[in-house]
Amino acid sequence: MELRAILFDTFGTVVDWRSSLIADLGAFGARRGIAADWAALADAWRGAYHPSMDRVRRGEAPWTVLDDLHLQSLERLVVAQGIAGLTPDDLAAMNDLWHRLRPWPDSVPGLTRLKRRFIIGPLSNGNTTLLVDMAKNAGLPWDVIMASDVFGHYKPDPETYLGACRLLRAAPGQVMLCAAHNADLLAARALGLKTAFVPRPTEYGPSQVRDFAPAEAWDFIVTGIDDLASQLDC
Repeated sequence: MELRAILFDTFGTVVDWRSSLIADLGAFGARRGIAADWAALADAWRGAYHPSMDRVRRGEAPWTVLDDLHLQSLERLVVAQGIAGLTPDDLAAMNDLWHRLRPWPDSVPGLTRLKRRFIIGPLSNGNTTLLVDMAKNAGLPWDVIMASDVFGHYKPDPETYLGACRLLRAAPGQVMLCAAHNADLLAARALGLKTAFVPRPTEYGPSQVRDFAPAEAWDFIVTGIDDLASQLDC
């Protein structure tokens, strides 16, 4: 089938969450005169990402958007790490840093090229407001926003991948997921979507233990989003 749309995992694939959070948390702490191991907080915060969504997915918690899950995790982590002196407004400002994550260098140029031929957008566990703010801040030229709150589900629930195809009025084989995470691609391919793997070997910094290389023979294996554009003659 002719490819019509390319959807992108966002955290780690399109934007560099770790470096962005460490830099912005450090700047926030300097403004407030609060010292902490901001890299450790960023890593622990991201480490809470999947467990918090899994509780929603298993029905142990009601549907909750990612912004609220992030805030709940942050409230717990600052206590666990002994970061004192933070007000509720401080915590809200820190949580908002996820809305301003910066893109990898190849992301905006590659997306701009792909947009000429294909519908492009995130297929992300982020909620709509988070993804819209991120796009405006980072200059991501999306055509559509496929956010978790559109479907009331988090990846890898089938409702996310197939829901995106339904909204695009496209067969799964006409939609491709580009991701830096092999597990995300495996779930998409099982439902008939095409796949593209882009490695982000520094996503998790020195603690990264997986996704250095493709784990399967994906439809496309690229060095960056700009390379995907080149392979698709954009």
